Amino acid sequence: MRGAGDPSVLAIEERAVRAPGPGEVRVKVAAAGLNRADVLQRRGGYAAPAGAPADVLGLEYAGTVEAVGEGVSSPAAGERVMGIVAGGGMCEHLVVHAREAVPVPGRLDLPQAAAIPEVFFTAWDALFEQADLRPGASLLVHAVGSGVGTAAIQIARAIGATSIGTSRSADKLARCQELGLDHGIVVGSEPAFAAEVEALSPGGADVILDAVGGAYLGENARCLAPRGTLVALGLLGGATGALPLGLLLRKRARIVGTVLRGRPLEEKIALARRFAREALPLFARGVLRPVIDQVLPMTEIAAAHRAMEEDRTFGKIVLTW
Repeated sequence: MRGAGDPSVLAIEERAVRAPGPGEVRVKVAAAGLNRADVLQRRGGYAAPAGAPADVLGLEYAGTVEAVGEGVSSPAAGERVMGIVAGGGMCEHLVVHAREAVPVPGRLDLPQAAAIPEVFFTAWDALFEQADLRPGASLLVHAVGSGVGTAAIQIARAIGATSIGTSRSADKLARCQELGLDHGIVVGSEPAFAAEVEALSPGGADVILDAVGGAYLGENARCLAPRGTLVALGLLGGATGALPLGLLLRKRARIVGTVLRGRPLEEKIALARRFAREALPLFARGVLRPVIDQVLPMTEIAAAHRAMEEDRTFGKIVLTW
């Protein structure tokens, strides 16, 4: 990324790659998923956290271990792995902590695997670590046609929770129903969805997964079930909004903010290990699957950014080397 700007600032350049240190592995990356955070960073609105490369984008990868550092017994050289990183995922070689790397299920190829980590790790963490979603509960997912949204509705179906999704596109809602979405709500420029949610789930939604933010805050409070949890994980609709605190108090509800990128290494390892233990068997059986809009060569990274900015996609854009 040659400075902040439009997609023309993106270029392929050579960088040195170091050998893996103790507890680390070096991965030959085959594919990397594109995320809105990459677009925001390219525009200059989302700085990389300390320790992450400021000029190399990419928050997830899939590839093959090519070298291991001292003390690493797993994964071994030659094994296929995937994972999240704080930056630098869109490169040919990547050094990561061995315990952050998650095995790729045998039924998936590496471009498919590259569409998993960011959205499924985020959804898994939000639904279970942050909100304690249970079978039989009701889940409301905003921007349900997004990567995290399509992951969340598959997870809800897998555990027996009821899912309600909102989108500005009726077409995206129809495609989400093919993935297991139980109910869809089309939301216009003026957000008004609380009444429909309460009609579909009397008492309100037990968990709300919200990537929109401020514009939906008031309606979220109105349709959140008593002792429910609102998980805020994005700000597509603004960073501020009016919140009826009296309603929140009466419902004894919780609002939880979450982000993966800047978390300490220990927390990322814990999430990766839990995901490998609990979620990978669901991918192996085909219960969960990555949703991919298109796979492009890394040389077409600028076109991929434009497609994401124009909201012309359903599912992930994956770039391959």
